[in-house]
Amino acid sequence: MNNLFGTDGVRGRVGQTLTPELAYRLGRAAGTVLAADARGDHRTVVIGRDSRLSGQMLEAALTAGLTATGMDVISCGLIPTPAVAWLVRTYHAVAGVVISASHNPYWDNGIKFFNQAGLKLSDDKEDEIARLVEKTAELPYAAEDAMGQVMYDGEAVERYKDFLLQQAQFKACSLKAVVDCANGSASPIAEKLFSDLGLKVIMRANHPDGVNINADCGSTHMDGLIEAVLAEGADIGLAFDGDADRFLAVAADGSVIDGDQLMSIYAHDLQARGELDPNLLVVTVMSNLGLKLAMKKSGIDLVETQVGDRYVNEALTAHDGVLGGEQSGHIIFRRINSTGDGLLSALMLLNIMVRQGLSLKELAASMQRMPQILVNVKVRDKNAWADDERISAVIAKVEAALGETGRVLVRASGTEPLLRVMVEGENKAEIDQLAHEIADEIDAVLGL
Repeated sequence: MNNLFGTDGVRGRVGQTLTPELAYRLGRAAGTVLAADARGDHRTVVIGRDSRLSGQMLEAALTAGLTATGMDVISCGLIPTPAVAWLVRTYHAVAGVVISASHNPYWDNGIKFFNQAGLKLSDDKEDEIARLVEKTAELPYAAEDAMGQVMYDGEAVERYKDFLLQQAQFKACSLKAVVDCANGSASPIAEKLFSDLGLKVIMRANHPDGVNINADCGSTHMDGLIEAVLAEGADIGLAFDGDADRFLAVAADGSVIDGDQLMSIYAHDLQARGELDPNLLVVTVMSNLGLKLAMKKSGIDLVETQVGDRYVNEALTAHDGVLGGEQSGHIIFRRINSTGDGLLSALMLLNIMVRQGLSLKELAASMQRMPQILVNVKVRDKNAWADDERISAVIAKVEAALGETGRVLVRASGTEPLLRVMVEGENKAEIDQLAHEIADEIDAVLGL
């Protein structure tokens, strides 16, 4: 396994670990590898980015590397990540690239690839690209008359909006919604999309300036949206992250509806309409015990994966599943789009609310969340915890205290130098104390 690609592409602090020089070499290496997958004259790569200040710089460098290998590039500008996955298939491109660090602050950025099916590249492909990044000087350039060209698609966002509108199952809606775009990729599309469906829309965090992406807004910072929903007397709040592949919601009473609750709503609705075929839901190890109990009660099978939407997608493909996702709000409707799609997820929720005539709070009652505490610990080495006797001892102690009424999960972040400690159980005060016991021991042993 290479050390260049994480669970969500190549990511790092701009100017330090992620530089234009690296982006150029990555373009050269990826172009060389992707050329082998090109069908005939189809040597096109679709590129989109989020609103970070560094996005245009990295796109220019990456584009130079790709075109130097003979790949043509379609630049779509500021556009949601799932739109790129959809456009790859729509344009019959050989690959798609998104320049984004998702929910991270603006000083980070990332480069992630989709294959011609709109799925993330396999580990083998990423390993092959990573090996060539180290050998860029040895890679040949395309012949002078075979250099790639760059085209700019000013209609890409509008095409994607039209695709989303086709998924709406209602023509008009009287709901009042506060929409938080995280000052990111949803900003050019969200207001028009939801207004076209008749919603009364109040927008927030939809004016990106290059540095305000995810800054106290979006699906990772919900307080402002909660306040706005309550102040406006809105029926619902819609929260997206910086690249719009995540979606969380806020009910009229200000309660946050997370990805597990959303999946419960979607799964029960699909099952009731005979469209959950096969009768299963794909989740990750982070999903709440309450979701598992709700699915068991309804006779819906659960397939559990490690954390990461790519693993959810792999399991959906293996089982030919319809629906899967993560507690964080990556929800995949596999028959509609090939990756987590925040705007699509929001539309599917509105479809259910309108069809059933129920409030979001009423729909969310389809599962009861078990108290769950998540504590992040910054560490020097996020892979060293499993073999440490002190950390193992405190985890065993906590597991014994919880018995069969709870669980402990410690895992390394795929994108940051963090260990995530999750403890779940019946008593919130107790699991909060137990989670911090583990976190404190990790910090003492491995903390920065």
